[in-house]
Amino acid sequence: MEKNKKVLVVGSGGRCHAIVKALARSPQVGKIYCAPGNAGIAEDAECVSIGVEDVDALVEFARDNAIDLTVVGPEAALAKGLVDAMDAAGLKAFGPTKAAARIESSKEFAKQIMAKYNVPTAGYEAFDDFDKAWDYVRNRPLPAVIKYDGLAAGKGVVVATSYEEAEAALRDMLLDASFGKGRVVVEDFLDGPEFSFMCVVSGNKVYPLAVAQDHKRAFDGDKGPNTGGMGAYSPVPFVTEEIRSKALEEIIRRTADALVAEGVPFKGVLYGGLILTEEGPKVIEFNARFGDPETEVVLPRLESDIYELFDAAVEGRDCETRWSDDAYLGVVLASEGYPGKYVKGAEIRNLDKVNAEVYHMGTKREGDRLLTAGGRVLMVVGKGKTVAEANAAAKAEIEKIDCPSLFHRTDIGKASL
Repeated sequence: MEKNKKVLVVGSGGRCHAIVKALARSPQVGKIYCAPGNAGIAEDAECVSIGVEDVDALVEFARDNAIDLTVVGPEAALAKGLVDAMDAAGLKAFGPTKAAARIESSKEFAKQIMAKYNVPTAGYEAFDDFDKAWDYVRNRPLPAVIKYDGLAAGKGVVVATSYEEAEAALRDMLLDASFGKGRVVVEDFLDGPEFSFMCVVSGNKVYPLAVAQDHKRAFDGDKGPNTGGMGAYSPVPFVTEEIRSKALEEIIRRTADALVAEGVPFKGVLYGGLILTEEGPKVIEFNARFGDPETEVVLPRLESDIYELFDAAVEGRDCETRWSDDAYLGVVLASEGYPGKYVKGAEIRNLDKVNAEVYHMGTKREGDRLLTAGGRVLMVVGKGKTVAEANAAAKAEIEKIDCPSLFHRTDIGKASL
């Protein structure tokens, strides 16, 4: 098999770094571009200074460079219709259309689909009026889950355990329009451990990926504010084969079939953010792309060719995947103050001494210096026969990194250690 395929990966974070590294292992891929990429991705691909929402420039680049496949990482590019534009130009793109990506970009749309097609999830009501929303919330039991009905970089969700907290969240989303003018969805609270189930979907075809668990809270013990994710691991021992099979059939396949029935067939990664309740797995949310940081621990377990998987999904072919039994556990190193105001430009030293996979999330280079350039900066991934071994491996390597302005959680994977 010739390594002659040219791939463009759209994105800049750790998720895209993991996609790039997985594509680099493909026996078919000879050249990888990444737009815009970051300092770490630049070591594995040729970075191109085009923003993820610059649809016209990305299409032009793919056409001019005879790109065989474009892989779209971030939700913002999907919501801008990048895949639609690639399709219209006769270019192959892995990712859902703008219409299908509404499964993530509109919480209300996702809820309507789930209700209509009997996909297990929490009960809900949607509002665009603050007074009506507040009247509903204060006359119902707590906790209340309040979600902004749109893209909010993983931060537009509040689990309110007091009425004061609920009122503040509604004011923030509806009156102050912190994420933009829009609606909110108020959901019933579901109790149980959460897990992430990403599947590559092509219309009615579903190719399941390995299950992972993410940790959203900033600090140990699941304390502090929600973040974009402070670490993840795979496999997840409490997700048995029976639970995984139930989630695959009753949630992922049922939703894929629903989107086909609604005239918006899905092509790309359908990410199920799921919770294991006493009644079985239910949906907390859907994303229309790879999760971050779950991708960084799932893709290293993939032993088969990821380019073949992406290409099969675009063309609607059957495709088998093979997975390692090894455990991978990743810990995010974030800038002090994240997810609030944080400092950029701190130097990161001794990264060359780390003997583990490191994914760059928010870094930049100035000469030979590597600097922090985001809230989440690096993810160090340990490998082992068990989650506990992978956890120990990650911790040992993190100790080698010298950057006092970074912090990390020490209890990633605690439910499975």
